[in-house]
Amino acid sequence: MSSVTSLSLPYLNRELSWLDFNARVLEEALDERVPLLERLKFMSIFSTNLDEFYMVRVAGLRRKVTAGTKQYAPDPLAPDEQLDAIRTRVRELIARRRRCLKGELFPALARHDICLVSMDSLSEDERDRVNAFFESQVFPVLTPLAVDPGHPFPYISNLSLSLAVDIKDPVTGKDHFARVKVPKSLPRWVPIGRAHCYVPLEEVIGTRLGALFPGMEVVRWYTFRITRYSDLDLGQMDQPEDLLETIEQQVFQRRFGEVVRLEVQKDMPERIRQLLLEELSESETQLVAPLGPQDVHDIDDLLEMGDLMQLAMLDVPELRDPPHVPQVPPAFKDTRNIFDAIREHDVLVHHPYESFSGSVEAFLDAAANDPHVLAIKLTLYRTSGDTAIVRALTDAAEAGKQVAVLIELQARFDEANNITFARTMESFGIHVAYGLPGLKTHAKTVLVVRRDPDGIRRYVHIGTGNYNSKTARLYTDMGLFTCHPELGADLSDLFNSLTGVSRQKFYRRLAVAPVTLRAKMLELIDRETAHARAGKGGRIIAKMNALVDPEIIAALYRASQAGVQVDLVVRGICCLLPGLKGVSDHIRVVSIIGRFLEHSRLSYFANAGNPEYYIGSADWMPRNFDRRVEVLTPIEDVALHKGLDAVLATCLADNRQAWELNADGQYRRREPGPGAEMKATQQILIKEPWGTAAARPPKRKKKGSV
Repeated sequence: MSSVTSLSLPYLNRELSWLDFNARVLEEALDERVPLLERLKFMSIFSTNLDEFYMVRVAGLRRKVTAGTKQYAPDPLAPDEQLDAIRTRVRELIARRRRCLKGELFPALARHDICLVSMDSLSEDERDRVNAFFESQVFPVLTPLAVDPGHPFPYISNLSLSLAVDIKDPVTGKDHFARVKVPKSLPRWVPIGRAHCYVPLEEVIGTRLGALFPGMEVVRWYTFRITRYSDLDLGQMDQPEDLLETIEQQVFQRRFGEVVRLEVQKDMPERIRQLLLEELSESETQLVAPLGPQDVHDIDDLLEMGDLMQLAMLDVPELRDPPHVPQVPPAFKDTRNIFDAIREHDVLVHHPYESFSGSVEAFLDAAANDPHVLAIKLTLYRTSGDTAIVRALTDAAEAGKQVAVLIELQARFDEANNITFARTMESFGIHVAYGLPGLKTHAKTVLVVRRDPDGIRRYVHIGTGNYNSKTARLYTDMGLFTCHPELGADLSDLFNSLTGVSRQKFYRRLAVAPVTLRAKMLELIDRETAHARAGKGGRIIAKMNALVDPEIIAALYRASQAGVQVDLVVRGICCLLPGLKGVSDHIRVVSIIGRFLEHSRLSYFANAGNPEYYIGSADWMPRNFDRRVEVLTPIEDVALHKGLDAVLATCLADNRQAWELNADGQYRRREPGPGAEMKATQQILIKEPWGTAAARPPKRKKKGSV
């Protein structure tokens, strides 16, 4: 193939690529090199990931099938074909999860006296303890809901765990069906008196159902769980007059989204399954076809495995990863004014290896308390109600500083948190805006305006991750602190466009989506292609969460055909197919899965010996380029390039946490060769936040070597 366009190119299906990513997460639960409770953590993450996949992606495909929507090129699979392929793949993964949990994890945990037990196995004292808990804590909360002509089938909330109860009236001999919800307000794992031993709450309820149905015979009970469509539909409506109120209404209506998946206990009788399918389908909208047997997932006796995270967090140090204490970035270690440090030189920070509280929160705190600071502006996509950030912003507002916050109300599954956060900010007199019509604001930026002795100066932070202290301990991200005048001016223009009315098209240093970012990335890739064709070499290294955009993929294929050496570190979805002769044989793709979620977005372009580096908030996906406000900043201080080189080199040399995507579309885990040193990216960076590899990214080795 001499040329390739975005409409006709080798392209892996997005949904199946995401399932491959989640399969790699599941592999961490299977890996005996991972501490036992951390394996349980990955089992939980795999399960909650799958829940969200069904709530959004599968639900959207079901709607496409009903509407007769065709798939956009170059994706090779129609929506109905994608659903069939997803069902096949998910069945495989669920079976693998079952074997791992029952055959490996639970027996291994039991050897360390961590166990889930049945009520039947309890001693008399333990049973008395659990029964007392039921009487005092559980029974008052339960609400049995019968289904008969006088009792319609009850509303069942998304992802709630329920008991389907088969009841017989001993007087009339008539069979009845009832549903009992397992309360989320109570602990899922009920302690029995032995350290780290628990009974699942649903079994505690199941063995005491007689108390809920006195005089009736409880024949049997079975667990089940449903998944509902849970995306927002703002893209299908006119621009609302009040976005905050509209999002609140949408979040409420989401509770009643159509059911897209039914999970049932494996031995549930066919008649009860059919009853559930019929009742759940009758209550549906006409947006999708009714549920069918293909939408039922058979699980063993344990559903809602996301709750395994509670067990994974048990305080058993020998079964957990060693504790990690982030380092304070060297530039901010002493007690001098943080603004003085930034004026001396740009500062690049690397989370969670370097401290979020000792950098980003310290920056905001200093801005709030410094009498020379005049204004603070920032964007918030996902928040956690961080007390340090809230306190800094509210302190600044109460001190009379101008504080403006752009809060993205449409951050998926964080909408309710962000609404609460917005109202809290407004109550302190902070100027709150919600962004531009039709666009999500995904940029990670702070602008601080300060009166310095030599005049007004703008200090900025531009990052790859959210201003969220919880995820900053779990996600790998980078952030740039600088007072570069042109970057400050660009951020001023950006904030003015977000909080005011603007058609800003020009930025001095920043690339901003949806205005200039796509064109900038294509320009950088095409420049490497031109260098390669001119005999000047060509090298691209890029790290991101997802690579989906067909136009970018086509440009990378053209670069490969010109001889550009391309290395991509893509944690999740990757629709590009590397290693195809004549198309992508100069492209290599790896995915790193480990203790921390790889979240940083970093790119390197060799530029014929004048390398350029960029960090930003955007993955290489159509939504990031076209439907979001994103920011990409160059890292121009050459003193910072060595660290970026070392991080990229560390990722590319990984032979422990890295999975390589091959030309057949399959990922294979890298392993160190005989006698070779094990190189695990995250373990290296915990010791040295900017890596210990060579200063420059290594030259590409021959195909097949690591």
